Formats: sequence, C-alpha cells, structure tokens
Amino acid sequence: MFHGITKRWMLNTLSVIFTIIVLIVVSLIFVVTYVFQNTVEQSLVSAANELSLVFSGYESNSSSEFTSAARDYVENFDQKEKMGVMVINGTGRVVMTSTGFLPNSSEKPADFEEAKNSPDGSALWSGKLDSGESAMSETRVITTPNGAVVGAIRYIVSMEPINSRILIADIIIVAIGMIMLTLVVISGLLFIRSIVKPIRRLSETAAQIAQGDFSASENIEHKYDDEIGDLCDAISDMAKDLQTTEQMKNDFISRVSHELRTPLTAIKGWAETMQLSERGTLDRRTFDRGMNVIIKESTRLTGIVEELLDFGRIQSGRMVLVNEKIDIIAEFDETVYMLKERAVEEGKHLLYDEVEAIYPPVYGDRNRLRQVFLNILDNALKYTPKGGVVAAQVLYTKDDPDVIRIVVTDSGCGISPEDLPHVKEKFYKANQKVGGSGIGLAVADEIMNLHHGSLDIESGEGVGTTVTLTFPVYKEGQETTRTENIKL
Repeated sequence: MFHGITKRWMLNTLSVIFTIIVLIVVSLIFVVTYVFQNTVEQSLVSAANELSLVFSGYESNSSSEFTSAARDYVENFDQKEKMGVMVINGTGRVVMTSTGFLPNSSEKPADFEEAKNSPDGSALWSGKLDSGESAMSETRVITTPNGAVVGAIRYIVSMEPINSRILIADIIIVAIGMIMLTLVVISGLLFIRSIVKPIRRLSETAAQIAQGDFSASENIEHKYDDEIGDLCDAISDMAKDLQTTEQMKNDFISRVSHELRTPLTAIKGWAETMQLSERGTLDRRTFDRGMNVIIKESTRLTGIVEELLDFGRIQSGRMVLVNEKIDIIAEFDETVYMLKERAVEEGKHLLYDEVEAIYPPVYGDRNRLRQVFLNILDNALKYTPKGGVVAAQVLYTKDDPDVIRIVVTDSGCGISPEDLPHVKEKFYKANQKVGGSGIGLAVADEIMNLHHGSLDIESGEGVGTTVTLTFPVYKEGQETTRTENIKL
C-alpha cells in the first residue's frame, strides 16, 4: 500500500512526529500528575503549618491535657470537607479523628515514626490504606520545650477523587495527542498524494514519451503553480522539443536519402549506358558527357558523405583540429575561385574583389575553415535564382584590429523571421524545396565557435541573406596543434 515517497515519509517524517507527540503527551501527563499531587501536598503542608500557632508555648507533659487541646483544635478545624484530621498520642495510636470514627487498633500511621525521627518533626506519606484506598497525609509531632513527644496531628486526604481527575486529564491529553497525530497523518497523506499522484502520472507520461508517443504530453494537467507545475511544463516542453527534433531527424533522413539517391541514380544510369553500348558505337561527345556527370555526381556524393562524417564526429563530441597560422584571405580567395565556374554555369554572378592588402594571420585549421567557406558560398548560390548576385568582401579596419570579417551577401529568396532563429540548429531546414541535408550550417557554426569566432546571419524574406564570418587574428604564443571537443 505504501511505497516510494509515501513509504519514506511514513518511515522518516511521520516517525519523528509520532515520537515528538508521544514525548509531549507523556510530559503533559507527568506535569498534570505533579500539579495535582503537589496541590494536595501544599494544602496538607499549609494546614499543618497552623499547628505552630495552635500549640505554641505548649509545655505540659500530660497526655490528657494534650488530648484536650487537640480535641478543641479538631472541633474547630475549618477544612473538614477537604481533609481529615487525626490525633495521635505519644505511643502512635489514633485517639481521635475529625470524622468521629477511629481506625482499627492494629492500623498505625506509617508516617508517625518518620515524623518523630525527622529534624523538623514532620513527614509526608502517600500510598494505600489498609482498606485499599489511595491517600496522602502530612504528620506533625507536638513536643514540649525539652523535646519530649507528647503526640502528633495527622492530616489525611483521599486521593481517589484526585486520581480520577488525573485519569480524566490523562485521557484528554492522550485523546488530543491521538487527534493531533491523526490530523498530521491525514494532512500528510493528502499532501503526499498531491505530490505522488501527479508525479506518478508524469512518470507514466514520460514512459510513453520515451516510447515515441509524444502526443501523451497533451494529457499533462497543470494544476499547481509550484515545482510540480514547473515539472509539468518542463516535460510538456521537452515532449514538444523531442517531437520537433524527431520530425526534423526524420526529414533529415529523408533528405539525405534523396540526396544520396540522386547522384547514385545518375552514376548508375550513365555507367549502364556506357556498359551496354556496343564498343566503338559511343561517340566521344556522349562519352565525355557521361564521364563528366559521373565525376560531378561522385564529387557531390563525396561532399555529402564528408558532411555526414563531420556530423557524426560532432555528435560523438570529438573533432580533431590541426591549427596553425594561416592566411585566411588566401584560403577564401581559393574557395571563391573554385565556385566561379559553377556560378557561370548556373547563370549567376559571383562578385568578389581580391584583396591586395596584407592582413594578419588567423590561427585555425585551414581545411575546416575552407569547409565553412564552401558551405556559406554554396548556400548563397543554391538559394540565389538565375541572374541573381552573390557578393563577397573582406572587412578589416584599424578601429577593430583584433578581428577579420568576411561578409557574403546574396539576392536569393531570404529566410522568414520564424525560421531565422533556427537555421543553425541541427536537422533544421527552412526551405524544403532546395536540396541539402540541413546539417551543413550547423557544422559550420560549430567550427566557427571552435575557432573562437562567430557566424551571424541577417535575412529578410524576398530580399536576400547576409552571412558574416568573424575571425580573431593570431596572437603570439598560441599552440600549433590541439584537439577540441564540440557537440551539437
């Protein structure tokens, strides 16, 4: 019945509360018992203190005179309703009582001898009489000036009514303790239930989400504005993010499959054409065209595979960079030169004025940075329509001598405001109509971060896109080779 949080609460918190309540109840019982008994004791002592006034100056050794004086005292005693008074002679025998009834001759007060031997001549007794009745008594001896004991006065109170009151008070205290413990248990169980029940429901929902049922998050109810409510929101947001990521991953797999299938189909088609053609019947022009297609599509296939391998390295959290001082402008110039022929073939204008000034070197991996340049320029050409313009420029000023910026601007379709914040995320692809895996920009952004630089994108839908690459210049003392860990 009880397990998990409820069991821990029962064993820990409830056991402590139970122990505290029991200690309080026991302490109150002792206090109540002490208060009642002490009240009786004080009343007995107070009554006994009057003897110092009644028998002050008593000098007679005669037992008859003592008995006569004690009789007058008993007859005039004003607290007969509260306690009984006994007159004890010098031998310890009761000779008179306030009730008029003498006890059995065999019954002698147990506290008489104790009072005789006490320095102050008094003794307090509590116990049971021969009749079985609980009682408390105070005995004071009467002595002559020379110290001879002529008798004693004993005040006695029945403890039966007091014990009944104590018992009633104890029952009330125990009942209050039980009520308090019951209320604590009920309130605790209700509180635990308010925690355990939502958590159990969240656990079941999380298990469904883990199995791929992201729609289960729709059943999460936000009832509390506390940590439980925050947890509900977090799991709901997590499910939405996982669903989005799962969809993006599925789209990515579909895109990659299509990207791989297209060049493979072209390569296979031309290879079969060249194989099935009779030897010598395939003209040179057709042969060259087929070989160009095979080489082009093989290169495209190699790029896709390399991109996937880079993505796998980043996903595993480890990528090796061989860093050195490099001329970043020379690397960018070479990349632009590689893509100029493609721009001409596609009927697009790739504008770039080669830089004649000498700029400071950059510390980085030339192959990885060239991969970034290829990705940015490839995207710019890919999304720019025929007749469009892609312009690239290098910016370096004395006002900001610590960085070199390369800016690539295109006149393509641009990126919508909704897609712009996500274009650097893995698997995300804003424009599904244009080919590509959707991970190239994410890899390029991580490579820039790895070089302590940045990749910033500004775009407007229908007006084109501007990408700014910022590189920190080389500082003396930097290492020439190192391994970096990056994760997408």
